[in-house]
Amino acid sequence: MQVNNTHKHRRDSAALAGVCLVLQIAVAPYLAVGNGHINFALIFCAIVTLTVGGSWGVLCGFLSGLVFDLSTTGPVGLMALLLTSAAFVMGMESRNRLQDDSSAAMILFFMTCLAVSVSYNLAMFLVGEAHSVVDVLFLRSLPSFILTSVAFLPFAWRYSKGSSHTLSMGVPTKKRSGKYGAGTP
Repeated sequence: MQVNNTHKHRRDSAALAGVCLVLQIAVAPYLAVGNGHINFALIFCAIVTLTVGGSWGVLCGFLSGLVFDLSTTGPVGLMALLLTSAAFVMGMESRNRLQDDSSAAMILFFMTCLAVSVSYNLAMFLVGEAHSVVDVLFLRSLPSFILTSVAFLPFAWRYSKGSSHTLSMGVPTKKRSGKYGAGTP
C-alpha cells in the first residue's frame, strides 16, 4: 500500500529545488557547448513529475520555469509555460515512473527535453535572441538537449534506486543481516 504523504513530497521537493537552483545559478552558466546550457529547472521538474506526478508535479514545473525565466534574459513566462506543459505530459499517471519503469521514464524525459529545448530556442529566435535557424537547432537546442540529458542521468539513477518512498533524500537506513533480512543491525 502506498501512503500519500504530501508534507514529505513538499519537504523533499524543496530540498531538491534548492540543489537544482544552486546548480542552475552557479554551474549552468559556466558549462556550455556552443550556446547550449544545462537546464536544471527542467531536471527538477522531471524528477518531481516522474516520481510524484499529478498536480504537485505541474505546480513544481510552473514554479521552476518561472525561476528559470527570472534568472535569464529570456521572456518571462516562456519556460514556465513549457515546463508546465512538460510536467503535465510526464506526470499524467501520478505514480513513481522512475522506480516502476526506469527505461520508459528516461525515454519520456529525453523526448520532452528535446521538445522543450527546441521550443524554447525557436521562441528565442522569434524574439530576436538568435540569428538563424542553424544557430537555434545546432548551436543552442542540440547542445542544451545533450547537456541536460547527461546531467539528468545521475538524478534519475539516484531516484530510481530509492526506497519505496518517493523523493527520499538519502536518509541512511540500517542494513540487516541474517537469512531473511532479520537480525541485529
